[in-house]
Amino acid sequence: MRKGEQTREMILERAAQLFSQQGYFGSSLSDLMRETGLEKGGIYNHFRGKDDLALAAFDYSVGLIWQRIEQELAGKDNAIDRLLAVITAYRSIIDDPILVGGCPLLNTAVESDDAHPALRDRTREAMTGLRKWIRKTISQGKAAGEIRQETDGDFLATIIISSIEGAVVLSKLYDDHTHMYRVVDFLTQQINAIRK
Repeated sequence: MRKGEQTREMILERAAQLFSQQGYFGSSLSDLMRETGLEKGGIYNHFRGKDDLALAAFDYSVGLIWQRIEQELAGKDNAIDRLLAVITAYRSIIDDPILVGGCPLLNTAVESDDAHPALRDRTREAMTGLRKWIRKTISQGKAAGEIRQETDGDFLATIIISSIEGAVVLSKLYDDHTHMYRVVDFLTQQINAIRK
């Protein structure tokens, strides 16, 4: 990796962490300069501005989530096992956070709702990707005879994502991972119940 690419990657890593902890609107340019050790020009040499950096840092954060999910998916071909792997990945994010501050999808969805349309759209796109992945996995499982035919993939995608993100909120709010563990146990039972 060239030096410029290394610098850009370092900026993304530190900006993602900063935005995760303080939020996009709560993070100033001076905060970014402090975290990266760069001057304004050094940061904006790689990004057109704070909005561009926020979008790139969000994409970086989502990439970290998918890396964790892909680690859990390794070697799992059965649709039920793949669905359970996503839940396990989110539990591992609580036990061993990829970023301090909670789930970047949840944090960004809340913060950007009306205040930053481009960031909200990017968050919606990432969430849609996860929803589609769950629905597709269920559809493939039904076709392979691994999942009951009456299973509603869209309904289950909503339940899985809402439950996990709600568990992230409670676990962070109360500084108690029990909330995530309970949701993981519940979702595991629900997913095993659709096994054919």
